[in-house]
Amino acid sequence: MDTSIPQRKPHPPKKEATRSITYRLSAKLVNELETEAMQKNISQNVLVRQILEKYVKWDRFADKIGMIPVPRGILEALGKEMTGEDIGDVLEVIIPLIKESVMFMKGKYDLRRCIETLEDYMHATGMNSDHRVEGALHHFIIQHELGMKWSLFTEQLFKEIFHEFLPDKNVKCQTTEKTVIATIELGSDFSEHEY
Repeated sequence: MDTSIPQRKPHPPKKEATRSITYRLSAKLVNELETEAMQKNISQNVLVRQILEKYVKWDRFADKIGMIPVPRGILEALGKEMTGEDIGDVLEVIIPLIKESVMFMKGKYDLRRCIETLEDYMHATGMNSDHRVEGALHHFIIQHELGMKWSLFTEQLFKEIFHEFLPDKNVKCQTTEKTVIATIELGSDFSEHEY
């Protein structure tokens, strides 16, 4: 029996060529960036790179795929009223939207690109997510803090997505009011960032 602790899936930065560039920004904007970088205890360069990476990975597509910001309180309130049937209805609408979004953003629809897009979404919205590997098992963790109904929705979403690509694989979920862990065997060499 393997009692090893699941390891976080490394997302090593790709060694890419860099270039130095100069932008002319207002003093007020520079001051805001300096303050934010100090509060986050990171360099201004790291902060600006994070902002630009978020834009390139998510924000530039958000308007085009019809994303609008929704306050957390609204989602929490909606979740309290959802029934099992409502969750099914939302999934019927959202699954095709995910497919369209992944195709538009990543240029193709497959499991790796789908997972990567969902990770980009989590990162862009500030939800905690993690991917851990334990041998051939992969644990996908989402911490949303929106209540049990959204956990059940997230669990079912995981199952639907994995079933579409891997109909013979079993997905096991652990679910609480704030967190969902979906576990599936994908092999030790699976990476959603290599396609």
